[in-house]
Amino acid sequence: MSYCAGFESKQSYGSGFFTMQIKLPDKDSGGVVTAFYLTSVEDGNRDELDFEFLGNREGKPYTLQTNVFAQGIGNREHRIYLWFDPTADFHTYKILWNQHHIVFFADNIPIRYFKNNINFGVGYPSKPMKIEASIWDGSDWATDGGQTKVDWNHAPFRAYFKGFNIDGCQIDKNSGTIEPCNSDKYWWNSKRYWELDPTEQEAYNIVKHHYVTYDYCTDKQNHPVTPPECSQQ
Repeated sequence: MSYCAGFESKQSYGSGFFTMQIKLPDKDSGGVVTAFYLTSVEDGNRDELDFEFLGNREGKPYTLQTNVFAQGIGNREHRIYLWFDPTADFHTYKILWNQHHIVFFADNIPIRYFKNNINFGVGYPSKPMKIEASIWDGSDWATDGGQTKVDWNHAPFRAYFKGFNIDGCQIDKNSGTIEPCNSDKYWWNSKRYWELDPTEQEAYNIVKHHYVTYDYCTDKQNHPVTPPECSQQ
């Protein structure tokens, strides 16, 4: 039996800047996953952009995992330790998605960058996606590779969400294409948002060198052939 709770947007989007403020479950949260993500919902061939906060035993740090799915293909996990306690107060998490790149932010610091490399044969999200948030039992994988299970003696586990903001291009329910959402009439598609600015790039480099605990690009066991996008990120 699995346990979960969540909510989602009524509309689907084809590009935009999506923001949520989250305060995570405290104390013993091993095995508990709190998530904020965009998804095309469909099984097997979905596009998805994930923030997944992986709980831990009391006194041990949360891991923040990000992932990018395109046409049902994921396995692009990055994991970091945060430089703040995400259980002590609300922090702001954002996803920028346009035709040029995807950027995940924590308190305005870029923590993950995924460039559109379809010219290199790399999948890139191209389906309308809803915004979802959830908390659920990830005992089979989330903490210590599934060795640390949810201790239900510490339930209920409470995650708090506020400050939900969408600057996004809504997709008409009768349209399956996101092409109109690439228009430069939307501010998040302007040239300013085609790449990280120098300040953002410097902050991102600090995250990569000091806070990343796992990068699929360097995982030779599971990716013996380096994915082509890794040289472009």
